[in-house]
Amino acid sequence: MKPFSYVRPADAKAAIAAAGTEGASFLAGGTTLIDLMRLEVMTPSAVVDLGRLAMTAIERAGDGVRIGAMARNSDVAMHPLVVERYPLLSQALLAGASQQVRNMATVGGNLVQRTRCPYFRDLAVPCNKRAPGSGCSALDGYTRSHAILGTSPSCIATHPSDMCVALAALDAVVHTRHGSRERAIPIGEFHTLPGEHPEVENVLGQGELITHVELPASPFAAHARYVKVRDRAAFAFALAAAAVGLDIADGRIRGARVALGGVATKPWRSAEAEQALVGQPPARATFERAAAAAIVDPKPRRDNAFKVALAQRTIVRALELAWGSP
Repeated sequence: MKPFSYVRPADAKAAIAAAGTEGASFLAGGTTLIDLMRLEVMTPSAVVDLGRLAMTAIERAGDGVRIGAMARNSDVAMHPLVVERYPLLSQALLAGASQQVRNMATVGGNLVQRTRCPYFRDLAVPCNKRAPGSGCSALDGYTRSHAILGTSPSCIATHPSDMCVALAALDAVVHTRHGSRERAIPIGEFHTLPGEHPEVENVLGQGELITHVELPASPFAAHARYVKVRDRAAFAFALAAAAVGLDIADGRIRGARVALGGVATKPWRSAEAEQALVGQPPARATFERAAAAAIVDPKPRRDNAFKVALAQRTIVRALELAWGSP
């Protein structure tokens, strides 16, 4: 691990000031940053520890819920407001990592966690995300865990978060602060596609601090489900995941939410699948048509072509469980 300066500010204003210089990184739970620093994949010149900041509240906000950026994943997953109003988020959080990691990981940290692409974490091989312009070793490598949606010739790394997939389906809004400026960023606009700059993973500026996440009132809470397909039952990242919600009335689907994980370079909201569901009866045939519509122009490679069918089957299963079908 390379030398760095360390500061533990007492409030958000001091934290933003300390992280304003190029090369500084915020430290929340540390479940990603510390690992990457040990590997020297990330080498921040300064680490700004957010542990003293009072941003852990989970509380009502109008008809919705506000979750502080420093709230622990385990606390969010088990909070009565989340379990009652947004069980989809609770399910996604409980599907992630292990209990020990969830006890440390934070909402803000989860939003900006880095990919688990093995080539990104291996200093011996080129990686455009780690060293822009060096090349993408995954393109001609082993790609079983890699993305089939949102890829580019520069990067095919999969976004790792379960939580963010649920947030995408719930129309979450990420609130940030940078100096005197505050922003409210819809979750769909928060993460960026790799394009020619895979090293840029979100719209945050240097020193911009996530303060909280807002969940609006949702008509989909009563019929929502998160399904994750992975190699083992714990501490495994998704090969495919689906966060879905249905608003059902008079035997028809009035509205729907479909978001995918494990198959794209960012949490992947499928407007095509949602449109295919609206106005239709909740039935397996409807769900299969929506699942087929969800995977638009995939770019599978030799080792991950199975993800096309797997993602579609995962969507169907999630929709069946959300509907309540046996």
